[in-house]
Order: sequence, then C-alpha cells, then structure tokens
Amino acid sequence: MSVFRIAVTAIGVAAAVARHPAVRAGLRAAPLLITPRMRQLAAEAALDAAYSAGVTARKIIRRN
Repeated sequence: MSVFRIAVTAIGVAAAVARHPAVRAGLRAAPLLITPRMRQLAAEAALDAAYSAGVTARKIIRRN
C-alpha cells in the first residue's frame, strides 16, 4: 500500500470519526469535565515536552 493511499485512508477515517455524534458530544462536554488539576498537569507536560525538544535541538544543532 502506498504512502499516499495510507494518508488518504487516515484522512477519511479522521473525518468519519469527527462526524460521529458520540465524539461531538464528548468534545462539547470536555471543558466541563477537565478539572483544574488536569489542566495543570497538561500544562506541565507541555512545558516538559518543550524543554526536552529544546535540549534535543541543542544537541543536534551546534552553535557556530
């Protein structure tokens, strides 16, 4: 299977899932279900990932 066909299939599946009523209901309810603690953990995880990406970039790309 070519990469193009896999990409087209993935886009089709994503579009079908996005139109599903259960997925739409879950997305509408998400802001009500997220607690401040979950929001804090998500922010910390994003900052940790950004820091790790910076460390990796500094290892790969040396300064002149």
